[in-house]
Amino acid sequence: MEQQIRFPVEDLVLEGLISLPEPGARIGIVLCHPHPLYGGEMHNNVVEAMAVSMQRAGHATLRFNFRGVGGSSGAHGEGVAEIEDVKAAVTCLLQRQAFETIVVAGYSFGSMVGLRAGADDTRVDKLIGVALPIATRDVSFLKTVAKPTLLVSGDRDQHSPVSELEALCAGLTGPTQLVVVAGADHFFRSREIDVADAALRFIDG
Repeated sequence: MEQQIRFPVEDLVLEGLISLPEPGARIGIVLCHPHPLYGGEMHNNVVEAMAVSMQRAGHATLRFNFRGVGGSSGAHGEGVAEIEDVKAAVTCLLQRQAFETIVVAGYSFGSMVGLRAGADDTRVDKLIGVALPIATRDVSFLKTVAKPTLLVSGDRDQHSPVSELEALCAGLTGPTQLVVVAGADHFFRSREIDVADAALRFIDG
C-alpha cells in the first residue's frame, strides 16, 4: 500500500508515493519518471508497473514528482537540478528505514537523471536505466561507474537504439546488463510488464 508523502530538497518540497511493505524489507527503490515537459510524472505507465511489481516482491519503493511537476514546488531544472531531487528521495527513503540495498531506477529522462544521481551517491548500490535516451544525450559519465547497472530498451526505440547501447555496455567498467524488449518502442505500451520483470530479476539477482 502506497502512502502520499512530501519531502524537502533545498528550499523546495516534493510530493511522492512511498510503500514500506514490512519492517524487515532489505531493498529500497527510488523510481524516477520521464520528461516533465512532455507529460512525464510519477503515475507514468512504466514507472507504475515497476512500482507495483517491486512492491509485490516485498521491496520498499518511493516514486515522486520532480520539481515543478504536479504538487512538487519549483520549476523544471533541465535535468541538472533534478539530480538533487533524486538524492533527496534517497534520503527520504533511508530516513524511514535502514536498507541493505538501495536502487535508483529511472525511465527515459528519469533514467538520465537517476543514473547521474545514483552514480555519484555512495548510498546507492544498483542502477536501472529504462529507455536511456542515448541518441540525444551524453552518457559518457557511465564509463566510470563501477556499480551494477541494468539498461532496458525496446528494439524499436529510436531514442535508445540497441546498437548504441551495446557499444556503450562494451566500454563500461562495471557489471552491466542489457535487456532488449522485442517489438517495443520508447513508450512500452502493453509491454510494461516486460520492463518490470527485467528490473525485478536484476534487483533480486
